[in-house]
Amino acid sequence: MDPLTAFGLFSVTAMLVCYALEHRSAWFILGFAGASVLGSLYGFFQGAWPFGVVEAIWAIVALRRWLQAR
Repeated sequence: MDPLTAFGLFSVTAMLVCYALEHRSAWFILGFAGASVLGSLYGFFQGAWPFGVVEAIWAIVALRRWLQAR
């Protein structure tokens, strides 16, 4: 596994864990937003810019949800 693939795996796993735990704390919503930013970077780094754009949008949506939840 190359470093870029490991970074992508980490990003998506962090998104999944934070999404699953959102009901426990608003901080997991913020974690999901941060993991979405990492997922977006991964998408751009690997050349899949549509994935990068969608993940960036998810990050914005999650950040807005966190602001409302706290």
